[in-house]
Amino acid sequence: QVGLYYIMFLAGLEMDKESVRRSTRRFLLFGLLTCLLPFAMTYAAARLWMSYSHPTAFLLGCIMASNTLIAYPVIGRYGLQKHHSVALSVGSSMISLFLALVMLAALAAKYTASAHTPLPLFWLLFLLKLAAFLTGSIMLIPRLTRHFLRRYSDSVMQYIFVLSVMFLSAALTAAIGLEGIVGAFISGLILNRYIPRVSPLMNRIEFIGNALFIPYFLIGVGMLINVQAMFAGDGVVWVVLLIAFIGTFGKALAAYVCSLLFRLPQRDGNMMFGLTSAHAAGAIAMVMVGVRLDIVNDDMLNGVVLMILVTCIVSTIVTEKAAQDIVLHKPPRLSPHNSPTASSPKDDEKILLCVKYPDIAPQLLNLAMLMRNQQLNRGLVALNVVYDDEHSPELREQGARLLETLERQ
Repeated sequence: QVGLYYIMFLAGLEMDKESVRRSTRRFLLFGLLTCLLPFAMTYAAARLWMSYSHPTAFLLGCIMASNTLIAYPVIGRYGLQKHHSVALSVGSSMISLFLALVMLAALAAKYTASAHTPLPLFWLLFLLKLAAFLTGSIMLIPRLTRHFLRRYSDSVMQYIFVLSVMFLSAALTAAIGLEGIVGAFISGLILNRYIPRVSPLMNRIEFIGNALFIPYFLIGVGMLINVQAMFAGDGVVWVVLLIAFIGTFGKALAAYVCSLLFRLPQRDGNMMFGLTSAHAAGAIAMVMVGVRLDIVNDDMLNGVVLMILVTCIVSTIVTEKAAQDIVLHKPPRLSPHNSPTASSPKDDEKILLCVKYPDIAPQLLNLAMLMRNQQLNRGLVALNVVYDDEHSPELREQGARLLETLERQ
């Protein structure tokens, strides 16, 4: 379970939030398609071909609508965490997972609301608890993080603080009726801006996760799979074929349709399909809910576990091949007409001055003014870096005064 939390936490921590802001509509469209297409196809196939009841078919649809980023460590090996297709896949995975968990909560509420809480009151309490969790996380975690990282420079203390935030968020989302992986992902998104990509703290987080927690999670998923169940009867085989083929086909259809709509190359569509096609502990958690509600038989339970094996293999192979294609592909060179900054092939002048000491900054500015191309008449950029510690207010004020002096010069 810790490994699953870690995968989702790293996905949120390494997500390119700027690309999310620029492509909000793409995230929403891909998230809806990768959730609703597999759900509808699996539900229809379970009702028509397997003659399952409405609750059982609905549960199967929820399982295939969600997905787990089982192949995300492959992305880390190729350094593609910031790639737009990866960001699209991560964001859409959380949208589809959230929708699937909400639909599963609705199914569970249908069986338990009459005995404990009326259905309208259940949804009102659920929405209130979710709003309280999001509001509290957005308000408290950034303040705690700034306070802690400024005052404690010890590497072990910083790592324990990050883990505590992840586990607390996961526990709170589990308490309000969602899976803990949602809270782990949200905590990673909130901490995204406070842990730089090349910082020692990020290096420790990635190393311990990839060397310890995530491999244990993958070993645990493998130990859940009972290969002998494949030969126990025809029922298991049909369940595996139904949910693995139909659900995976729905994921592929959503990925390639969105890649065509967004005018992305085929390798990006392969990446989107590879990352969103795997199912793991989330599917186990959902089918266990069905066991508790007495709507799942043994064939379906074994079929879901074997489906995890099939989809994990497909996801890993497709993601690995897509990552290789993206890394080996050379992006086209920008022509002078479509370049956003250049007006001619040789117009590449950008002068940046890193200024800190007032006694040598004026001389640096004089040297830059002598070097600059007068015909371009392009401005210079001066940069003053301030460390975010307890002395930052005084240093920020000194830096602002130095930049004003250079601007007048």
